[in-house]
Amino acid sequence: MRTSFFTRALWLVGIVVATLVGNGPELLRAETTGTSAQLGLVAEQPADGRFVKVDAGYMVPYKETIPGTQVTFEMAPVPGGEFLMGSPAGEADRGGDEGPQVRVKVEPFWIGKCEVTWDEYRGFMAMYDAFKKLQLVAASRDNAGGNGSDDQWRLVKTHAWDGKLEDEWDVDAVTSATPLYDPSFTFGAGDQPNQPAVTMTQFAAKQYTKWLSGILGRDYRIPSEAEWEYAARAGTKTAYYFGDDPDELGEHAWFDDNADFQTHAVGEKQPNAWGIHDMHGNVAEWVLDEYRADTYAGLGDGPVEAAIAVRWPTRVYPRVIRGGSWLDAASALRSAARHKSEEQEWKLADPNIPLSPWWYTEEAATGVGMRIVRLLKPMSADEKKRVWDPDVPDLEQDVRDRLREGRGALGVADEKLPAAVEAAETLDEGS
Repeated sequence: MRTSFFTRALWLVGIVVATLVGNGPELLRAETTGTSAQLGLVAEQPADGRFVKVDAGYMVPYKETIPGTQVTFEMAPVPGGEFLMGSPAGEADRGGDEGPQVRVKVEPFWIGKCEVTWDEYRGFMAMYDAFKKLQLVAASRDNAGGNGSDDQWRLVKTHAWDGKLEDEWDVDAVTSATPLYDPSFTFGAGDQPNQPAVTMTQFAAKQYTKWLSGILGRDYRIPSEAEWEYAARAGTKTAYYFGDDPDELGEHAWFDDNADFQTHAVGEKQPNAWGIHDMHGNVAEWVLDEYRADTYAGLGDGPVEAAIAVRWPTRVYPRVIRGGSWLDAASALRSAARHKSEEQEWKLADPNIPLSPWWYTEEAATGVGMRIVRLLKPMSADEKKRVWDPDVPDLEQDVRDRLREGRGALGVADEKLPAAVEAAETLDEGS
């Protein structure tokens, strides 16, 4: 067998299994392939469990399986509403960048019940070898004789990168995370399947959501800063979603006092009122926004729509990270606490030129992970490009340089990708 057992096992089955959590009412739309945007929406009010009433029905928690695997993730519904983003002047340990408070209006959405785990993220990491195989097999057809069916070759050809970098390369394609420079470092804070994935850049986190969206046929992304804080607070106005007393934090979060120098399995601590785990601690989480200390001052008193409140990046760093991590003290885990990325300082040991667009190499980044959201309304083409692809010229150029040098991998991520990867392995074995 020329391909790894892991890669073949990961993509052996190319179907999506999406199920409702519990025994709630029948889904408004039962399909789990194509444009099944109504997953997690039911027509009748559930008899029990959490739900969010919207014009189209009732948003409910749901579970989704990553195609070709037994790996699942759960999404929790978040009601629409308004909240005060930032902290009041009298909050203990308040940072100067947490105000002035601004009222933000948020539309309903689903958010990951837990942070993205290694079990989930490794599926994306496996795409590096898978995309390389697609490209290799597609390029070898002229020498393959009669090997394979036309359908197999067509699948491979339509998903493989041809090695060119036209201006449109980023419209449908996904760049995979490259192999780790030093796995012992990246996995040093924990590498178990149910521990949160860490050290990925914001760009890699965004590409993960693009890949996941492509193979599932639903629009996932990382949250904006306003969406993240709104979900973390779950209707509260206190320093933490459980109150103001940091002495109670140990029941709700992993942080420097109790983490024992590592991340922990997601979902072990108590959730907030909306059923979301680890919003405080374990790992800090990427959001869409560029970090500016004066962001809130530029928004006025509000209410401002959450979509308008996003500080879209104009430079590679710093970007905003929320929630605090196992490395942080209690004050850094407050709902309003803001943190920023340090691109150069977090890549000091990176030997690559240009530095990796996908991974960090320093201890601080072992406390950085991600969580996903899905809006009730599917995203437009422009919105998808904005939340998934390189957003500043320097970052786009770094990715292009890596691809040109063969140190990156590119492929089309859609619902037929698992079948295309399987076809490439079959054709390669028969050559």
